[in-house]
Formats: sequence, structure tokens, C-alpha cells
Amino acid sequence: MLNSSRWTPYYFIFPALLGLAIFRLGPIFVSVFGSFTMQTLQGETVFTGLSNYIELFGESKFWHSTNLTIRFNLFINPLQVLIAFFLALLVRRSTFGVGFFRTAYFLPMTTSLAVASILWKLMLDPNIGLVNGALNSIGLSMQPFFTGPNQALGSLIWLASWKGVGYWMMFLLVGLNDIPNELYEAARIDGASGGTILKRITLPLMKRSLAFVLIADTVVNFLFFAPIYIITKGGPLGSTSLLMYEAYRSAFVLLDLGRSLSISTVILMIIGVFAFFELRVLRQEE
Repeated sequence: MLNSSRWTPYYFIFPALLGLAIFRLGPIFVSVFGSFTMQTLQGETVFTGLSNYIELFGESKFWHSTNLTIRFNLFINPLQVLIAFFLALLVRRSTFGVGFFRTAYFLPMTTSLAVASILWKLMLDPNIGLVNGALNSIGLSMQPFFTGPNQALGSLIWLASWKGVGYWMMFLLVGLNDIPNELYEAARIDGASGGTILKRITLPLMKRSLAFVLIADTVVNFLFFAPIYIITKGGPLGSTSLLMYEAYRSAFVLLDLGRSLSISTVILMIIGVFAFFELRVLRQEE
């Protein structure tokens, strides 16, 4: 009876663990194993060892995409977390009208990424776009945005940030609301300024929430794909050819599944490295 009681909690979490193994760990295993194979002309799968990786690491295009992906994430991840944290601070207090702003900031998340990509493509069109029309009306030169090699990646960063910061704001808002108000009241009584309260109370107690948001945001942005596929197709001149798009191109354009799975495995390894260092930086001491 006691033994049965001890295993009861595991019976309840078993379906979730099974789903995790099938739909999360299973594809990872298939990707890693598949990166060591190739398809013959007869459609047979042949084990090739490290040959896919050797060929991949010898390609300048792969290193260009890797460099581009890392620079993309080094910029967009802190940017999104900082904006989300700033918005969470703005809408934390229960004042009149704050519900409207919370809804407005979160509203982009209700739009699918595909629809958002089409909307942004139309708004930033170099010829008929709303933004260029506004720039032209005030005497400023029209910009290429997604069609310019120097602006395409930046335009994608702003699209992704518009789409995502409201979502991450909600997580950070929950973390802010978990901080006891007594700490803030005691700090104000002691004469602490707003900057001191932010540095000494808010940020230390938000490390766990910030770490979760930063790591989750890193995973999402390393898998950034839909806007590239819909808007830029990796161009212009390869300026938006991130690793995830290169993995897609390898599988469905070049029909090289082994190369595609090798790139996917490399993405997984880079995400692991980023997550490790982010946890180290935002590690919360008890």
C-alpha cells in the first residue's frame, strides 16, 4: 500500500513525460542520428559518419550563416528582454487605463507570425509601403528595408521584436508582481531612490524570471524562420540567410537531408552554449 502510494504522483505525470519523449526528445534523437547519414540515389539511407559535418565545416556559406545567426541573436535577445522588462515596469501598477496598455502591448501575439510577416512586408515595401509613404511626406528619402542588404536583417529584428516583446512582458510582469511590496515600502522609508530600488531590489529578485525569458527567447530566435521564408528568402545577397533557413533550403531545395540535419544539430549545440552562459550570468544566489 505504501509502495503504491509512493508511485502515485508518477502515474499522473507519466502522460506528460511520454508526450515530452515522443514530441521533443524523439525529434532531437532523429535529427542527431540523421546528421550522420545520407540518402543515396536509390532512396536508401547510408551511415556516413562525420562526412556531413566535414563537408559542412568546409563551406564558406555555412560559416556566413553561422556568423549571421550568432550576431542576430547577440543583438535581438538582449533587445527584446530589455524592452519587455521596461514595458513590464510601465504597466506594473494598477492605475487607470493600464489594462488598455497591457492589451495593446500583448496584442501582436494574437497575430500569427505568417500574417505579421505579410503585414510588415506591405508596410515596409520600398514603393507602396505605408512607412515609406510617411517618410516621403515629410521630405525624407525612401528606404529599401527588406530589399536592402544593409537593412533587411535589421528590419527582421524589429518585426520579431514587435511580435515578441509583449509576450515576454507578461512573464516578467508576473515576476515583478511576486516581489513583496513590503520591500519597496521599506526602501522608500529609508529614502532609497528609484534607481537604487531597481538595482538593489527589483533586478536581484528578477534574475530567475529574466533567465527564463532570456533562454526561451534565445531558443525562439535561433529557430527564426517564417519571416525569412515569406519576405526575404535569405536575401538580398544572403544578408538574412540564418542557419534555420539554410537548414530548410538544404532539405527542400537542395534535397540534401543529411546536410539539413547536420545544420539542425549545430543549431541545437549553439543554443545549448548560449543557454549555459545565460544561466551563468543570471544565476540567482540563494
